[in-house]
Amino acid sequence: MGMEREFYPTGKAVHLLIALWGVVVLAFFFLRWDMAYLSLPMLWLLFIAVAFFKPALDVEVERILPHDRILEGEIVEIRLRIKANERIPSLKIDDDLPEGLEVVEGRSSFVASFSRGEERVFSYRVKVRRGIHEFGFVKLRYRDPFGFFEQEKTVELYSELIGVPRIEEVQTPYSTKGTKITVGPLPSPRVGEGVEFHAIREYQPGDPLRIINWKATARTGRIMANEYESERKVDVILIVDAAYAGKEVFDHLVRAAASLMLDSLNNGTSFGLLLAEEVPLWVRIDYGKRHFFKCIDLLSTARPDKNNMIAYQVKHLVRSRFPARAQILYFSPLITPESKDALRILYSYGYNVVVISPNPYSVIEPKNREEALALKLLTLQRKAHLKKLSAYGVVIDWDVNKPLKTAIAEVIKL
Repeated sequence: MGMEREFYPTGKAVHLLIALWGVVVLAFFFLRWDMAYLSLPMLWLLFIAVAFFKPALDVEVERILPHDRILEGEIVEIRLRIKANERIPSLKIDDDLPEGLEVVEGRSSFVASFSRGEERVFSYRVKVRRGIHEFGFVKLRYRDPFGFFEQEKTVELYSELIGVPRIEEVQTPYSTKGTKITVGPLPSPRVGEGVEFHAIREYQPGDPLRIINWKATARTGRIMANEYESERKVDVILIVDAAYAGKEVFDHLVRAAASLMLDSLNNGTSFGLLLAEEVPLWVRIDYGKRHFFKCIDLLSTARPDKNNMIAYQVKHLVRSRFPARAQILYFSPLITPESKDALRILYSYGYNVVVISPNPYSVIEPKNREEALALKLLTLQRKAHLKKLSAYGVVIDWDVNKPLKTAIAEVIKL
């Protein structure tokens, strides 16, 4: 915990020193050295202020946060514990409040007096926004009783509070091409030791003899084998479109991704995350709470990006990072050409895609009839575009004024 100190005169002291200098000049000019005695009382006050009312500001400071991760919108109490190791008649305490925190009760600055060894706790309450909020220091200020000098001390005290996205309880809507839409973990269509029949194919060298289908072999004249679905759960990849054009609903995108990520965690499903900003943030597929909180921390800091290149990023990662047959959950308002191209690319590589698409027009409140009519036309145009894009995946047009769970249920019959 580093400290910085400053000691400087106030405006009152400066005026006093100018007056003293004026008295000395007048005494010299008029050769009235007895006038110099008029400055002695003022000099005596300055001496007393410096010699007897200049504490070292020897204090111990501790900031107490309720938790390092808080849901956005929650109101939490921030506490400062101050212990003075000397007498301080009047001390002003200013906490370094991050911009993303809004004070809703109390103040982040306090004035108090301390006796030697006294300990006091000050508190205020803030409303948390999504993001990482960093406290850097606590500033202490003292002024002597005469108001001649101020002393300032900065106590470096780093604390971090992460505002994480709000999370709803909602099941993950998976889709598998050619079969019904379902929810929750799906069996992965890979040859394995599972018991559910998937298809019949030609026997390949290395396949166990027990999977040979003798009836199909006799019927076709070629050695055929049964293919079974492994009981392993599919991998899920969450892609968040950070296009600046969708900034009005970006917070809803992030909350939806966090909610479905939590559902994957609860289901024991492994998942990965692509945050498509200017510099893409890719978190490889894994599972467990540690992995979940790593992804949540990234979502907490996500911001809309003007230089979004999501189509290029998706195409690159499909070739190098995405596992085959993974389930894609794509979070995008589908406004920009790049976001639509990304969906087409995923489809062209054979991925099953579910798009959670917050409607950017659902957050607009028309002020008159003309605006209401324009909004209605834009909404109809959007529906037409989404209908075309539904050829590449399941598209959920989400009115953000409704719960996400309701929007999913309107498209996918659970």
